Amino acid sequence: MNTIEALRQENLKPEITPFAIGDTVQVDVRIVEGGKERIQAFTGTVIARTGSGIAETVTLRRISHGQGVERIIPIHSPRIAGFKRIREGSVRRAKLYYLRGEVGNAARVKEKRLH
Repeated sequence: MNTIEALRQENLKPEITPFAIGDTVQVDVRIVEGGKERIQAFTGTVIARTGSGIAETVTLRRISHGQGVERIIPIHSPRIAGFKRIREGSVRRAKLYYLRGEVGNAARVKEKRLH
């Protein structure tokens, strides 16, 4: 294993909560303002997950004041304090880009039921 690969393995976060496409996830992001640091939560539906290893990213989407907001979050970034799965979604696709064109209740993802 070369030096670059060793650094990548060293910076991976082992404590990531498992989540999948369609799940509603709350991400705690560290925000630095001046000399102070605070944690801000961003809750949204996972519409895409790309990359692997240290370069893995997740795209979250939510509706804020009637406007769609998407945020691409690097999973292993030091700015990310943690992930929490709020609800499990039941979907049959790997990417949920079609949600961008949906409005109202059609933009919702069904919740996975345990029988």
